[in-house]
Amino acid sequence: MLTVLDSLNAGLRHAFDADPSVYHLGEDILDPYGGAFKVTRGLSTAYPSRVLTTPVSEAGIVGIAAGMALRGLRPVVEIMFGDFLTLAADQLVNHIAKFRWMYNDQVRVPLVIRTPMGGRRGYGPTHSQTLEKLFMGIPGLLVVAPTALGDPGSLLARNILETESPVLFVENKLLYLLPLQENSLKSEFEHHELNDSINGEIFSPAYQLTVRGAPKAQVTIAAYGYMAELARQAMLKLAYDYEVFAELFVPTQLAPFVMRSLHESLNRTGRLLTVEESTLTLGWGAEIVALSCEALGSHLRTARRLAAVDTPVPASPALEQRTLPSVDQIIDTCLEMARGR
Repeated sequence: MLTVLDSLNAGLRHAFDADPSVYHLGEDILDPYGGAFKVTRGLSTAYPSRVLTTPVSEAGIVGIAAGMALRGLRPVVEIMFGDFLTLAADQLVNHIAKFRWMYNDQVRVPLVIRTPMGGRRGYGPTHSQTLEKLFMGIPGLLVVAPTALGDPGSLLARNILETESPVLFVENKLLYLLPLQENSLKSEFEHHELNDSINGEIFSPAYQLTVRGAPKAQVTIAAYGYMAELARQAMLKLAYDYEVFAELFVPTQLAPFVMRSLHESLNRTGRLLTVEESTLTLGWGAEIVALSCEALGSHLRTARRLAAVDTPVPASPALEQRTLPSVDQIIDTCLEMARGR
């Protein structure tokens, strides 16, 4: 059975085969090691001149890749742990995201930065964070998060080959070994791929799940990455154990975020629960709730957020589990919302 990791690796191979201007840079990505999480395994053997191992300097790696992109190449960068994106923030925020505007739309920076995010592996406070919210709202930068729904490898290849803007491609660590869910969902869920656009530009897809044969949903859950898998598990327990039904909205493009499909779901349910692994305060969920309140007004009866506790992520597995959102928390919150509490 194909996993998310298998799909991402296949997506990279497809991009390399399709366009000789695609390069990959990163720390420890050469075979036989193939990267810390093995997404790049086999690439340096198949494309030895286009997979480049680098010194441990995130700012240097991203800066070099920016120059390559400005000169017409399509570089992909792997930052070994998403926590280390902070070391490349100046390159990403003050240069890469702004070059198109600074140079009067005469340049493009088709650069994809891949990085694993998230906890639940006991790696401690500096290797378990979910930091993509630091980079949302940066004009000129796309933030994309694959899921086990659809084909994450095709999503990656499409961003490498077709997107002319820089992309931060966020891969939750616990997604890697999940099987692709396209076929396994059919017996239990109605599953739809949604494609929104702005000014004719198609954004990365979103997915909508409902329990097969369920009556009208009472809650809309919005979640991305691995949180979508936890929400999917919660939906089944809510339906089978409590007869409370939800719609699950799973975006892959987090910024800029297109709200139309989510608002269509909220017009049906009137209740919104956002779930993210980043810390609660000033997060993705807060922005989604604010945009929904502004757009829907009294049609949105209630909105809640679930996220990590506002503390560093502990190394202790027991404490880490209490810090990050869980299936039980999603269930309990949906029950409270459906019952009007």
